[in-house]
Amino acid sequence: MPCYAIDGLKPVVHPDAYVHPTAVLIGDVIVGPGVYVGPCASLRGDFGRLILEEGSNLQDTCVMHGFPGTDTVVERDGHIGHGAVLHGCRISHNAMVGMNAVVMDNAVIGDSAIVAASAFVKADNHFPARSLIVGVPAKVLRELSDDEIAWKVEGTRTYQDLVRRSSTSMVEVTPLTEAEADRPRLNVSDVEPLYKRRGT
Repeated sequence: MPCYAIDGLKPVVHPDAYVHPTAVLIGDVIVGPGVYVGPCASLRGDFGRLILEEGSNLQDTCVMHGFPGTDTVVERDGHIGHGAVLHGCRISHNAMVGMNAVVMDNAVIGDSAIVAASAFVKADNHFPARSLIVGVPAKVLRELSDDEIAWKVEGTRTYQDLVRRSSTSMVEVTPLTEAEADRPRLNVSDVEPLYKRRGT
């Protein structure tokens, strides 16, 4: 993976984490055990500190950054969807940030809360645990149900398993020119979208 020191400060990656080779880590970045960092993620610890705690994930094309002297933190089992931007904020234990959402400086997303896809969380906004956070600017829509939180936990577990799968089986290859007859499918746990699970 492209890892760069700046002002003598090197990124830290736990040996039990998986960071895709196309992700970029710069400076004051700390990646904990069991963390998944996806393709083309950018973790720019050139001003503030960036921390991914145990079991969290930061998916493809996500950006983490922060102002000088700040910490941008994804706590244990945090789940950051494709293309999200985190800037100087805190994502608390077991919380989720949906695809293409933006969470700004000094914002705090409470334990087991979910920020909906494409939401914009303004600076200094603090949201309570177990809340569904939606909109531009983001606001609390309602409290999450036990089933919705269970769905989030299940999804995060698939990324924790992806750490193992990626570490043990992902290799660079030359693509085939056509699909094989009887091409097999991946054998992974089945996590369906939340809207299907709710039957809406």
